[in-house]
Amino acid sequence: MTVLWRQIFSWNSKKKGEPMSKTMPEQEVIKIARENVEAFTAGDWQRLKAALASDVIYDEIGTNRRLQGADQMLEAYKAWKQAIPDGKGTITHAFASSNAVLIEVTWTGKHTGPLVGPNGTIPATGKLWNVQGAQVITVEGGKIRELHQYFDLLTILQQIGAAPK
Repeated sequence: MTVLWRQIFSWNSKKKGEPMSKTMPEQEVIKIARENVEAFTAGDWQRLKAALASDVIYDEIGTNRRLQGADQMLEAYKAWKQAIPDGKGTITHAFASSNAVLIEVTWTGKHTGPLVGPNGTIPATGKLWNVQGAQVITVEGGKIRELHQYFDLLTILQQIGAAPK
């Protein structure tokens, strides 16, 4: 399975005309990429910021939110943590090729705080959510340079009672 994923996931995010950067060992790149999930789960914002490039690009596909800069990404993660203070990300698979990492994550938590979304704020419902997602991460210079976050927002909204099933 890993060989198949490596074939599918054998791209590099460098821009045309840029020199190829020295690649890190795959396990080291995966370790750096995991930091964002582990720091979120722990609510350790200093740890998260330390893992990010200062000009990191955060692309949250489920909400159509695209942010640039470590501080903006931190604020987005803090807002999610406010909505689900016990929120936890469990990494089920991780694959790397060069400086690119694919992580499969299951996000769980109890919605006990306000959930700020593209159409306003949803007050706490006390309901649990459990949703699978994936992150495609580019690591440069030992830091997360770009993170594309994929998850099913409709499933979250249905699980907390904010959208019909």
